[in-house]
Amino acid sequence: MPVKTSKSGKASKRRSDPHAFRRQRLARLRAALRGLGCDAALITNPRDIRYLTGFCGDDSYAVVSSRSVVVISDFRFEEDLRVVDGIARVHLRTGDIVEALRTVVGDLKPEALAFQSEHVSVHLRGRLAKAVGARRLKPTVGLLSTLRLIKDESEIRTIRRAVKIQERALLATLETVRPGQSEAAIAATLEHHLKSLGAEGTSFSTIVAARANGSKPHAVPGKAKTAKNQPLLIDWGALVDGYCSDMTRTVCLGRWPKPLEAVYEFVLEAQVEACKAVKPGITAGEVDTVAREIIAGAGFGDRFGHGLGHGIGLDIHEGPRLAKGIDTVLRPGMIVTIEPGVYLPGIGGVRIEDDVLVTAVGAKNLCSLPKSLDWATR
Repeated sequence: MPVKTSKSGKASKRRSDPHAFRRQRLARLRAALRGLGCDAALITNPRDIRYLTGFCGDDSYAVVSSRSVVVISDFRFEEDLRVVDGIARVHLRTGDIVEALRTVVGDLKPEALAFQSEHVSVHLRGRLAKAVGARRLKPTVGLLSTLRLIKDESEIRTIRRAVKIQERALLATLETVRPGQSEAAIAATLEHHLKSLGAEGTSFSTIVAARANGSKPHAVPGKAKTAKNQPLLIDWGALVDGYCSDMTRTVCLGRWPKPLEAVYEFVLEAQVEACKAVKPGITAGEVDTVAREIIAGAGFGDRFGHGLGHGIGLDIHEGPRLAKGIDTVLRPGMIVTIEPGVYLPGIGGVRIEDDVLVTAVGAKNLCSLPKSLDWATR
């Protein structure tokens, strides 16, 4: 089948080049390096290496210079490293990784080598200094995390897939939930469905909190069992091609306990209004305030003790952080969670969470799973 061409007769570069998005990412990184006065960067965070090259093996480094990318790895990943063909060359080490880095840097001869200080221990920094020269090393913070704030089309498509998988997995799980089941059993069923539907796994440790355990924002699934006319909070996510999704739903197996029925209504209002508030130019703190004022107005401000949300991507918690006083300005391409919650010790909790994409004109909720009180009453 012939390759489709544009009106100018040139083949679509994005379709023919599997690394098109990665080349754009590398160009942005190189521009950032020039601004820092560096001509190369040592990348030690595995997720950042995946972001730039597609390779996701551990115990590996990448060195990005103005003209090349070198991935330093070992024999275990010889076949996996084929993914970098066309974007990077491979240096297969047979010994210590820092010694291999010495060789690569010796070949490239950068004058100033940026490194990710937040991902390097004091011990490793000392070894790097001996290997490549202390004067050459330039510490940076947020070198890649800043670039990863804005998701490109490839990343958005992948996160959309993760969201669809996680929604289908929850619906399949809820069909089997009955009073008397343990939190751990429900979590196992949910994770089984996630993998059966195509996820690599979970994007974080699944939270299933039955009855009063819902008052613990990060409850660990255990032996506690569901009960009739009692709430069940589920916070779960799918990992797809390295990218995370993150949602929360709170349901009740029968009639809602009176305090929580009212709580559900105003937490839902806070969540919906905060989703509507997301748009380019607004600050993360301003979005948080929208939800926080609704919950505080209902008299439960002291029971909403965490931030409204966070960015998602290759990490489950990325920038921007949505919380009181955060002045980060939202920009198109950011994907954030909106997850207000109220937690009542001894009674339970309600949290509702969706993943929202900032667009050029506003926002798009990537989640379609219902969240009305009627739907949450099962």
